[in-house]
Amino acid sequence: MTSGHFTHARTFGHGAREALAIHCTLAHSGAWRGVGRALEDQVTLTAIDLPGHGKSDDWDGTVDLHELCMMAARAHLPTRRDVIGHSFGATVALRLAVEHPEQVRSLTLIEPVFFAAAIRDTPERMQAHEVEAEPYFTALSAGDTAKAARLFNRFWGDGTKWDEMPETTRRYLADRMYVVPGQSPVIIDDAAGLMTRGRLERAAMPCLLIEGDQTADIIDAVNASLARRLPNVRRATIAGAGHMSPITHPGAVAQEIAALLEVAEE
Repeated sequence: MTSGHFTHARTFGHGAREALAIHCTLAHSGAWRGVGRALEDQVTLTAIDLPGHGKSDDWDGTVDLHELCMMAARAHLPTRRDVIGHSFGATVALRLAVEHPEQVRSLTLIEPVFFAAAIRDTPERMQAHEVEAEPYFTALSAGDTAKAARLFNRFWGDGTKWDEMPETTRRYLADRMYVVPGQSPVIIDDAAGLMTRGRLERAAMPCLLIEGDQTADIIDAVNASLARRLPNVRRATIAGAGHMSPITHPGAVAQEIAALLEVAEE
């Protein structure tokens, strides 16, 4: 429970190492099942459902979404732990590491959609991405959430075609498209000030930036920008993967995380 907002969590694995995992937009904590299974002997992985997702309470739009997600994640970080985030969840993980570095033993960011970093260093790549993203934002503005979800999934999904998804899954995605514009103040406009000089350098713990070699160009732009600023970071590429590598390539993702844990102090 976070300020009256219920956050659901589930646990994978039984290892001595405690970790927190934060999923991507439109997913839920179950997205970490494969990674959790691959790391089960090393890590006890607590995965939360972000506000508006899974079994957690909805976001009512009256408070800042990223701040609410931060509060939900920190409530499940009672002790110093390894923190793993994917996509939007990676932006929450990054902010946790910057604002509460004493709580984060190591930081894994899988395809972080922190577009503010790309805007700072390579604005032309962000402009190209905005052209790619325009169709689903246009559909969302028109109130066609099903079309917006279909287009969003085509760009950011795991490759499963819309018509091949169960109706319940399509409805789940469409019903949650309202959270996408709610993310913009932090991930695009940098309302949390993470790109302020010296702020990212606060995340001095061992960090890992993961991306798939089949992913969108904007992810490389974001990771390149973060790699310039995070003091103790390495990058890893998952062969054959797109944006959803924790689901499509959990073993390879887990292998990279395991290597990071080896160099992060207990």
